[in-house]
Amino acid sequence: MTAVNAAQKHLLKDMTFVEFSERMKDDPVIIISLGSQEEQGPTCPMGDYMLTDVLAGRIAQKADAIAAPIMPFGYADYFRSVPGGMQLRPETFTAILTDMIENFTDHDVNKIVILNGHSGNYPLIDQVIRKMKREKGLLIPCLNLWRLLPASMWQELHPELGMKAFGHGGDPLTSVYMHLFPDLMRPDLASREDTKGEMLGLPTAGLAGIRFRDSEVALAVDVTDRCGNGVAGGDPAQSSAEKGEKIADYLVGYCADFITHFSKQNSKTTA
Repeated sequence: MTAVNAAQKHLLKDMTFVEFSERMKDDPVIIISLGSQEEQGPTCPMGDYMLTDVLAGRIAQKADAIAAPIMPFGYADYFRSVPGGMQLRPETFTAILTDMIENFTDHDVNKIVILNGHSGNYPLIDQVIRKMKREKGLLIPCLNLWRLLPASMWQELHPELGMKAFGHGGDPLTSVYMHLFPDLMRPDLASREDTKGEMLGLPTAGLAGIRFRDSEVALAVDVTDRCGNGVAGGDPAQSSAEKGEKIADYLVGYCADFITHFSKQNSKTTA
């Protein structure tokens, strides 16, 4: 068997420590990926971190970066009411992310990009990357994966709905699942969003509040307060593998271009 050149490897899990030490000489960008184990409506598997993991590997290859093993569990407390999810407490999440980053910075590997595959993680990611800036003078960008699609792409994929097609249990994740993991899908269980639940005598608004008159009031809404089938704003009937391929290709290209740009920058705020 022919040995694979270390320069061709883009997944940290596949490298020996000798190979990684050699790559360190090139000051590589490390991709730290984060995901979630949560319900995604009745049609999709719960391990949505799988999508981010696949895309991280493709991004790393295209940008000649190195993808660290993904942290599959996130902060998604509003899904805790559904069995099968695995949510971390805020203090656990921030501690793990800090440890992941410092395992690289302790060895003077300072070009790090976070690829976040669960939007609910971001408020805690923000705390960690601000701490890294404050304490280490280190700038760590975060790419919130599913929020990177521009309005023009939503209009192309969903001409009648545009960005209104974005929703939990629907796109973009359902289409990407259909593209990457078609054998895990359950299209026979597909259903649209249930009638929106009420709390305090008012309709829920997403997973973060209730609607009073024309404004939203923040409240601790769980997905089961919002709907019974786990579809909160999405419509899996609008999804397709073809759309998923376009979404995946766009995200890989965009993220790889950003990482290539970042690789040429100084990630330290202090000399």
